[in-house]
Amino acid sequence: MRVSVFGLGYVGAVCAACLAESGHEVIGCDVNASKVDLINSGKSPIVEKDIAELIAANVASGRLKATLSTEEAVMGSDVSLLCVGTPSRPNGSLDLSAVEAVARQIGAALAAKNSFHSVVLRSTVLPGTLSDIVVPALQETSGKKAGEGFGTASNPEFMREGSAVADYNSPAKTVIGTNDDLTRERLIELYRGLPGRLIVTEPRLSELVKYTDNTWHALKVAFGNEIGNICKAAGVDSHELMRVFFADTKLNISEAYLLPGYAFGGSCLPKDVRAINAYAALNDVEAPLLKSLIPSNKQQIERALDWVLSQNKRSIGFLGFSFKAGTDDLRESPYLELIERLIGKGCDIRVFDQNVSLARLVGANKQYLMNAIPHVTQLMVPAIEDLIEHSEVVVATSRSPEYEAVVEKLRPDQVLLDMARLPNVGRIAGTYDGINW
Repeated sequence: MRVSVFGLGYVGAVCAACLAESGHEVIGCDVNASKVDLINSGKSPIVEKDIAELIAANVASGRLKATLSTEEAVMGSDVSLLCVGTPSRPNGSLDLSAVEAVARQIGAALAAKNSFHSVVLRSTVLPGTLSDIVVPALQETSGKKAGEGFGTASNPEFMREGSAVADYNSPAKTVIGTNDDLTRERLIELYRGLPGRLIVTEPRLSELVKYTDNTWHALKVAFGNEIGNICKAAGVDSHELMRVFFADTKLNISEAYLLPGYAFGGSCLPKDVRAINAYAALNDVEAPLLKSLIPSNKQQIERALDWVLSQNKRSIGFLGFSFKAGTDDLRESPYLELIERLIGKGCDIRVFDQNVSLARLVGANKQYLMNAIPHVTQLMVPAIEDLIEHSEVVVATSRSPEYEAVVEKLRPDQVLLDMARLPNVGRIAGTYDGINW
């Protein structure tokens, strides 16, 4: 394929060299004449493992060259990859001036081009950049309409400095976010043969993927360091402890607990998070990340409270109120706290939970329930039908099979607020909303 790469920094130079190595005809474009001259002389504008050899070999073969001319790059390619920088402003927001400028320059070149061109945003940008900045700039300067004279896509890179070439050649995933059919097919062909999972999605999701990845990486570093600091105070070898931690690939190093939803609760997580924070404080260890867990969890309860109250309806039914599905454990259930807060706001609550039978509740669980909501027996109903008949708003707390059937029983005037991502919600007669989807 014929590809132009705009921006010859770390991302652009690596992409250009690796694409050329894969057999594509690549034109690099940059406003910096020194970078362009270096490429054309077979030298790398960056210091990165294996990149110098790739650039030298592919310039020599004729598959890679560079130019200062946007028009030359656009006219000599069918796909343009935007790899320009997106630095931080003083307030932390992104400076997208380079993205907009290059989009306007490409658009001006497209005005004189008769064939369909694909403009692909590879820079790290936040959701809406493609639709709100790139597409308008292209349309204004080209005089063409997106989807007709040109197509666009978001195609984030996942390369690390120091191993960028290896990361390009062995990606865990390749993400293509576009609503344009021809651009989608071109990108699938461009990356054909690369290992890892190919994910085709919509642009806004694609734009947010890289930030989700990097925030998770930063979170892991901070978590590991704070646990390490506590280990140091406890006289425990942090690396040995983490090797034991890594051994659990079912819950620890896995997808477990990462799907967005409601707050955590139960007899373990809240108690143990408080305990490790108390231990850190006792040993004069600062652990701001660990300290933020309980407040963050409380914030999700506050958000849910505002969400339910925003429906402006008083009669509310809860499908379940134990802290998670398949249990009758009500200790520190975030649903109990939400119910209690709603009662305090004057809401008329009903609850159905077949796992919670007051006759079987004993010990700490019974005591916790009766202390949290003493009149709980007045809130519980014996059948789902009773809850539906009472409620203007139905809140689903888990994916229990009996709750899934509720979707088909709701009236058009009822609202289903989903904290569990119930299946088959497309068949609901009433209004549907998810807590964070």
